[in-house]
Amino acid sequence: MPVPTSYTPIDYDAFLRAHVLSQPHNVVRYEEGGETLWVKRAGALNPQWRYRALGAVAKVLRMPVLSPIPNPGGHVAVATEVRRLQDFAARGLRAPQVLAANNEGFVMRHLGAPGQPTPSLGNELQQATARGANAVLLPWKQGLQAISKVHKAGTTLSQAFARNLVRCPDGVIGYIDFEDDPSAHLPLPVCQARDALCYAHSTAWMLAQAEALPEARKHWKAWVQTLSPETREVLQQSIARMAWAGRLPLDRKLGRDGQRIRMAFELLRTGT
Repeated sequence: MPVPTSYTPIDYDAFLRAHVLSQPHNVVRYEEGGETLWVKRAGALNPQWRYRALGAVAKVLRMPVLSPIPNPGGHVAVATEVRRLQDFAARGLRAPQVLAANNEGFVMRHLGAPGQPTPSLGNELQQATARGANAVLLPWKQGLQAISKVHKAGTTLSQAFARNLVRCPDGVIGYIDFEDDPSAHLPLPVCQARDALCYAHSTAWMLAQAEALPEARKHWKAWVQTLSPETREVLQQSIARMAWAGRLPLDRKLGRDGQRIRMAFELLRTGT
């Protein structure tokens, strides 16, 4: 993103030192010098037993895409996010610009412009459901294109949920939330298949609400063909091992999570 044309120069290192330890929350937004900044502080450490439990489930189901990505939290998570944001920028991908960093946290520039919203794609889709299938399909397909751009650049997202794709004021979709690095722990085709499954899981239920699933399946099928052969193979194997999801009820008898898994399977199983 370009530097704002009207702003007061800031010593970002000093700004970070002045706020990172004293701010009331781990992530805080500031309006400073005519621009919008975010300071993110190292959070608490995450318990490792959760990752071991999820790893065991992935092995039992023979689904490497479910393998947990370690995120120990604390200073390590800060360093990982800074590195990944900088890597995305170096690849020409739209992500917040890191302006200063230290062991306690970092400061980054807002993807939008002061006073202008940068809604998540998840919010866009949810708000569009009342307007029908076409209104939902347009931003949904743009999300697929945004994920393709990441894959073509030779990398992967951390969690490719619709909430982590944001609409910048110029219409470009940017990327946020990089506290973990899947490609440091899993082969790239597995990571990219994981991106596809995350996006499907986070959006299929909204497609269903807008009665857009039949049309979305056609686009999904075409999009899957643009993936690398290795990624398609991982994706197809994963979906085959998700056959149990086709037996889940379409209503909320098993709760919202169960319904969303079923809707995602409805999108996926005819798309490969």
